[in-house]
Amino acid sequence: MQVENALEGINQAGSSIGILTDEGITFACERDVSSSLLELSKHSEKIFCLDRHVHCVVSGLAADANLLIEVSRVHSQRFRYSYRENIPIQELVRHVCDIKQRYTQVGGQRPFGAAFLFGGWDKTFKFQLYSSDPSGNFAGWKAIAIGKNHVAANSFLKENYQEGMTMTQGLDLAVKALCKTIDTTNPSPDKLEIMYMTKNEAGELVAKTLNEKEVLELLQRNNFQVKQKE
Repeated sequence: MQVENALEGINQAGSSIGILTDEGITFACERDVSSSLLELSKHSEKIFCLDRHVHCVVSGLAADANLLIEVSRVHSQRFRYSYRENIPIQELVRHVCDIKQRYTQVGGQRPFGAAFLFGGWDKTFKFQLYSSDPSGNFAGWKAIAIGKNHVAANSFLKENYQEGMTMTQGLDLAVKALCKTIDTTNPSPDKLEIMYMTKNEAGELVAKTLNEKEVLELLQRNNFQVKQKE
């Protein structure tokens, strides 16, 4: 019952989209703005760097997610200290999910009210995308949506995802799927967070978060009527 309550809370949180392409991974999220008087954070509140080769997206209770993010970072650094290499993505996901599952069984404790999307690269399986829910279950995906209106977004992704997509196509699909979940036909760039991970010409892994101007250009390229700031 507590797991179901946690899942219901996550389904009321801002939507998050993850898409796996041949060139990397794209994340798109809706900022949770509870009041127009609230000063927007200068850093991301939805997308977090766990290590130089893996990022995650959070949907649900930020306080619960922050604890698991810290656990993930420490575990990743301990792995590097012991083995002198980056931790495999699935190993990191499994470690976090083991902790989440444990909290569903221990008396006097409640499940973590946060769902995650993990995206990263390792030398064994290359780019990977995983989702994790409060029960501790996880699964690998080519494209996935969590949070509010995730059913509509997942249906859209299922219909429009194609094998062999480029990063540009992945960004376009991500913003279209995210706008499917937002309760407006005029998305505002400052309410969206979009980032991607790819490899540059030198073969180095790079992660970039789009600024407000770049998000605006992405929306306009996909024929959205963008809500302008007054």
